[in-house]
Amino acid sequence: MRRVKHYEGIEAGLIVVNAGLGPAVVTRSMVRLDGEVLGEWNYHTQQLLLDSLPMRPKAYSMRAGALMVPGQSTWLLCLDEFIDDQHDWFWDLITRRLVIEIIYESLYGGENFSVTPPAF
Repeated sequence: MRRVKHYEGIEAGLIVVNAGLGPAVVTRSMVRLDGEVLGEWNYHTQQLLLDSLPMRPKAYSMRAGALMVPGQSTWLLCLDEFIDDQHDWFWDLITRRLVIEIIYESLYGGENFSVTPPAF
């Protein structure tokens, strides 16, 4: 069986989008790699993760208190140009090994909404 290349030459990664009608306020985040909790999605956790990878993708924090306006999107982890044969390790990371959970609420507060990447 041969893999079909669908993503050659374009950005690839994990992106979070506020598709709601109002602002979203991040209250906390949780990162798991291979089922092990690494901590919040902050600079320290990013460095732990990035230091273990064959190359360094771009990484952006989603700290408590961050505000996302409706329609805003932010890459959490991104390769600018994905080449299937060279970046299989990255695809495996973002589709199977890494889970970044973001807990957020509206401006009214108290809802404790949560979002994680979809399972592939």
